[in-house]
Amino acid sequence: MNEAETYGLYTLANDAVYDQLVALLNSIEKNISPTIPICIIPYNDNMDLVNAEIISRPQVSLFTNRDALKLWDDFVNEVWVAHPKANAPKRERPGWYKGFVHRKFAAFQGDFDRFIFFDADSLAMKPVDDIFAHLDNYDLVFNDWEHKKRDDIPEIVIEDLARRVSQNPDDIYPQLHCDSFFGAKREAVNAEMLDRLKTFLIDEEGVHCVRDRCWWSTSGLFSVMTVREGFNIFNFTRSPNAQERTGNCADADPFVDIDGVLHNEEGLKPIHRIHYMNYSSANFARLCKGEDVGIRYQDTFLKYRFLNDPDKIPKELVEASAITKAMRKTDKAYKKVKRIIG
Repeated sequence: MNEAETYGLYTLANDAVYDQLVALLNSIEKNISPTIPICIIPYNDNMDLVNAEIISRPQVSLFTNRDALKLWDDFVNEVWVAHPKANAPKRERPGWYKGFVHRKFAAFQGDFDRFIFFDADSLAMKPVDDIFAHLDNYDLVFNDWEHKKRDDIPEIVIEDLARRVSQNPDDIYPQLHCDSFFGAKREAVNAEMLDRLKTFLIDEEGVHCVRDRCWWSTSGLFSVMTVREGFNIFNFTRSPNAQERTGNCADADPFVDIDGVLHNEEGLKPIHRIHYMNYSSANFARLCKGEDVGIRYQDTFLKYRFLNDPDKIPKELVEASAITKAMRKTDKAYKKVKRIIG
C-alpha cells in the first residue's frame, strides 16, 4: 500500500442498529486490524448509544462533515422526485421512502484517501489489503453477485439503461453491483460529477431506468450512476482466480465456520464479509436478549457481538410465543397504515 495515503473503513449507523454495529466493530478488530481507522457515518441524529460506544474505541470516529451529508441528501431527493413512482399513491411508498441510506456515499467526501464501506449488518471475516491494492488499477472494488441476475430481477431495466448509454445490454450486466460493500478513493464521486449525473438522471430521465419497486433504493441508483460515468470496476465474484469468488449473504449462501471465521462451503474459501441482509435490526436486538429469531449464522453473530463480553452471551435461545408473534404482526400492520395515512 502507498504509505503516503490514508486508509480506513466506513459504515453507516445509528442507535437502531447498535447491536449490529458493535458486532461489526468487534469483527473488524478481530479479523482485519485492531488499529485500522473506522469512521461511522450517522444515519440520522439518533446516535446516543453509538457515541457512548466509540468513547472506548480510539480508532473509531464519527463522520462530522455536514456539508457532505447535505450534498447527498439534496442529490438523492432531487433525483427520486423525478422518478415516475414519485406520483404514485402514498400506500405504494416503500418502507425505506425518505430514508437516509444514501448517506453512506458521503464516504466519498471523507478523510480517507482509500476506503472500504461496510453496511452495518455485516461482519468482517478477513483482512482487506487485497481490496485496497486493487484500487491501484480500478476506480471501485466490489464483492457481490448482482451481475448474475437476469430477467426482471435486477433493480434496473437493463435494456433501457443500455439504450441511454449506447451500450449492448450484455455489456451492462458485468457492470452491475450492490452498495453494501465497496472500496473506493476519496472524491471518486464528487460534486461536479453529481451535477453532471443530475442532468442525465433528471433532465434526460435516466432515473427511469430504476425499476418502480426499487424507488428510493440506493443500490440500483448506484449502478446507474457508475455505468453512466464509465467507472472501471473490479468485482471479486468475477475474478479469474476461483479462490476469490465466494458468497457473502447470510440468507442465501452456505458457509463453514473455522475458528470463528466463515468460509465458502465450496472449497472452504475465506470470505471478506458476511452480510445479514433481509434481517431486521429489531430481530438482532431480540437475538441479543436471548430470543431465537431464526437468523442464519446467528451463533456467529452473537460471538462477535459479545466478543469483549463473552459472559453476556445468552445461555440459550428461546423462540417467542405465538401470541407475541401475533402482536408484533399487528403492530407492524398498524405502523404501515399510520405511515400511509400520515
